[in-house]
Amino acid sequence: MPELTLDHLRRYAIGRSLFKPTSVVRAIGKLGFVQADPIRAPARAQDLTLRLRVKDYRAGDLERAYPRLALEEDFFINYGFLPRDVDLLMHPRPGRRAWDARRRKHSVSLLEFVREHGAVHPRDVDAHFAHGSVKNYWGGSSNFTTHLLDSMHYRGFLRIARREGGVRVYAARDVAEPLPDPKLRAARLDALVDVVVQTYAPLPATSLGPTLRRLRYAAPQWQAQLTAAIARAKERLSHAHVAGHEWYWPQGERPQARWEGGVGALSLLTPFDPIVWDRKRFELFWGWAYRFEAYTPVAKRKLGYYALPLLWRDQVVAWANVSFKEGQLDCQLGFLRKRPKELEFERALDLELERMRRFLGPADPA
Repeated sequence: MPELTLDHLRRYAIGRSLFKPTSVVRAIGKLGFVQADPIRAPARAQDLTLRLRVKDYRAGDLERAYPRLALEEDFFINYGFLPRDVDLLMHPRPGRRAWDARRRKHSVSLLEFVREHGAVHPRDVDAHFAHGSVKNYWGGSSNFTTHLLDSMHYRGFLRIARREGGVRVYAARDVAEPLPDPKLRAARLDALVDVVVQTYAPLPATSLGPTLRRLRYAAPQWQAQLTAAIARAKERLSHAHVAGHEWYWPQGERPQARWEGGVGALSLLTPFDPIVWDRKRFELFWGWAYRFEAYTPVAKRKLGYYALPLLWRDQVVAWANVSFKEGQLDCQLGFLRKRPKELEFERALDLELERMRRFLGPADPA
């Protein structure tokens, strides 16, 4: 094999992530994890991620199909969607904050109510119990039952059965048993580490540690074991020193091989796409600092509210702000340097914008 270069790693990162479009379940299984975000600009992050990896995908398909799929909506290193067997690896886990006696008492009653009714909307739960309100983590006020439902979901007592109008509908789930055997706990944690690496590889060492430490949110019960798990990962994963950095990726994969997936195409990527997510790696690959500016004051934005990096072949050459109103797609482009002059670029851009329009538009009549 030729000597490993940054060009190899860049094409490898694109090719292994932008695989041939498949089904929703298989795509999420291949990715390992799909981060969710409620902003629609022009669609939710999970939909923008899956549209490139699922055949004939339309905005909202994941939410519509979710109730019949072996997937879970849960908190991993961020909030998102993952295969059910991966979700089981994280549970049972403690909450973000300890429950007082009042919450423990109400959680028992609430769980009984959910089991009795099968699947419940927070509005119906609140109407039944009317526990009042509490301060949420952002300083605002939210219904006590809504807050408790969220906490019970995080702890593994409940799961998201579906959504109605974007609102979570909850169902009870079997509570997993704690793992007393330290070897089993280590094995579970190693498996979660491998999912993270599967999603975001290859990762430079400067990103690997901080990214894996986000598993403290997925499995806070094993936070003290994360340092040892990261050390085991560095021994287990394939790695090499390239362009001044140590890089890590799943054992058995060869970055120098021909990774055709996505490398020859033009794609608009969400800020939460696995190719874009690690900003340190993004800058190493493409030489510029991408920033997500949705929460940046308007006067200080340089790229726009929800800039989508534009991947052309194996280079991110521009960003786009896309909107869709009354069936019309508007795309405002900003180029890092000069607009590519090849006719192939313009054709590929037209095709990608047409794909985006179909993705955002209504389904074709049967």
